[in-house]
Amino acid sequence: MRRPIIAGNWKMNKTIDEAAELVVGLKRQLYTISEVDIVVCPPFTALSQVSKLLIDSNISLGAQDMHWEEEGAYTGEVSAGMLKNVGCRYVIIGHSERRQYFGETNETVNKKIKTAICNGLIPIVCVGERLEEQDKGLTLEVIREQIENGLKKLSREEVSHIIIAYEPVWAIGTGRNATAQQAQEAQHFIRELLGKLYDTEIASRIRLQYGGSVKPEIIAQFIVQEDIDGALVGGASLDVDSFAQIVKNAIL
Repeated sequence: MRRPIIAGNWKMNKTIDEAAELVVGLKRQLYTISEVDIVVCPPFTALSQVSKLLIDSNISLGAQDMHWEEEGAYTGEVSAGMLKNVGCRYVIIGHSERRQYFGETNETVNKKIKTAICNGLIPIVCVGERLEEQDKGLTLEVIREQIENGLKKLSREEVSHIIIAYEPVWAIGTGRNATAQQAQEAQHFIRELLGKLYDTEIASRIRLQYGGSVKPEIIAQFIVQEDIDGALVGGASLDVDSFAQIVKNAIL
């Protein structure tokens, strides 16, 4: 059985002091949880402080993005080695907001995944369709293209380290949700596609998350689905009580 994983993407929110307050609150509410992997992904400025607060806790640290080069003249970028050094275990790659606003492509996603794995980071790879693509019935076609090109030339061993987050773009930050059935259909397609690209044994082990306006009251509907193993949480991860309740409600 795949282990559930709940990750909080804080996006461009929380100063260092605010991040520390949030993490202390989460530690207080979640210290007894052992059935679910818990991840928080603060902005870069708060990573160091949050990392110190998470020492010897059951909460892991993740970053929201990274560059594919190890170092160099890339003003404003952060490398995988820097993230590893500050204590990150996970990194989000290919989030729809990176694709929409900052020119992320399947090709750059592919390069970032390879670099992350080489540096011992676990990539949380985001895929998902925009509203107009969903309306045209292109959901599965979009997902196929993102996965086939995003995972291009990754070995069986490399792909075994990734997590895939299905995030319908039209549900991110809108208050709208895919139904549990819609999400399951997309996740089942992803798992079948991974089986064709690699093999069914690897496909059965890769964890798949759902993301898109995830709230405490709906997480249970998703986590019980056969191919959904957790959630990538946005706005609800910025509040101690709501994120803690999502984690608790994800325990099967």
